[in-house]
Amino acid sequence: LVTAPARHYLNSTFTETPTSSRRHKRPSAMLHPDDARDLKINNGDTIRLGNLRGEIPIAAEVVETAQRGVVIVESIWPNRAFAGGKGINALTGADPVAPVGGAAFHDTRIWIRPA
Repeated sequence: LVTAPARHYLNSTFTETPTSSRRHKRPSAMLHPDDARDLKINNGDTIRLGNLRGEIPIAAEVVETAQRGVVIVESIWPNRAFAGGKGINALTGADPVAPVGGAAFHDTRIWIRPA
């Protein structure tokens, strides 16, 4: 799971401006077409992302630009933008990562399931 900010956001500064809201309608999980096919997921389907920390429902966005095996959830959405009110940070942690520590919020192992 990669949770990088969307192109039109700067941290959470522009998350809820009218321009950003028009460009980024809702949170979505971008995945490679081959991964989507293997998981029987179609563009726009609601899927569940999860790990030992929790799980969230989110819309699938099938895109050629995602690497196979990588899920991207762009932007800095507030929790209330997600169904159920639990945001993407429910899946990330502050645990040190290999090899020398650092933040894990851009590198988090998850599973994907149809909703």
